[in-house]
Amino acid sequence: MCTGSCAKCLGGTLIPLTVFSLLANILLFFPGGKVIDNKDHLSDEVWYFGGILGGGVLMIFPALVFLGLKNNDCCGCCGNEGCGKRFAMFTSTIFAVIGFLGAGYSFITSAISINKGPKCLMGNNDTWGYPFQDGDYLSNEGLWSQCLKPKEVVPWNLTLFSILLITGGVQMILCAIQVVNGLLGTLCGDCQCCGCCGGDGAV
Repeated sequence: MCTGSCAKCLGGTLIPLTVFSLLANILLFFPGGKVIDNKDHLSDEVWYFGGILGGGVLMIFPALVFLGLKNNDCCGCCGNEGCGKRFAMFTSTIFAVIGFLGAGYSFITSAISINKGPKCLMGNNDTWGYPFQDGDYLSNEGLWSQCLKPKEVVPWNLTLFSILLITGGVQMILCAIQVVNGLLGTLCGDCQCCGCCGGDGAV
C-alpha cells in the first residue's frame, strides 16, 4: 500500500476520534448532564483537559497533515521527484509523535480518573471528596451510593472517561503506525510519487 494512501486513511480515522475526545471532555463539565454550582466540585482530572488538549487539539494537526499527504506535491524539491514527498513523509512522522504524546496524555489522565473515581458529596461525612480507593467501586456497584451529589456522577464520569481512555488508546496506535509508515515513506519513497511525477517505478 502507498505510504501516502495509508497516511490519508489514518488521518480520516483520527478525525472522528478527535471529535469524540472533545465532546467527552466537554460533557465531563456537566456531571449527570447538569450544570454544577461550584466548579471546585468537579473532579481534578476534568480540569486537566485530557480530551480537549491531548486527544483533541494536539490530534487535529496530525490528522490534517496525514489527510493531505496523498495529494502533496512531490515534484518541486531541487529537481528531485521523490525529495518533496519524502520530506512530507518525514514531517508527518514528527506530527505523529506529537499526536502520540497528546493521545498518551489523554489516556493516562483518563486511567487515573477511572481508578480514582469521581469527586462528589460523600454520604458518610457530608463533605466533597473522593470516597473510592484504588478502583474498588469498579467491581462493587453498591459503593456508588456513597456519592450523593452530583446525581449519577459515578456512571457519568466512568462512561466518559472510558470513552477518552479507548479513543486515546486507538489514537496512540494510529499515530504509532504513522511513525513507521512515515519512516518507510522517508527512506523508501512512496508509489504515489510515481503517479504524480510520471515515474516508472517506486522512488
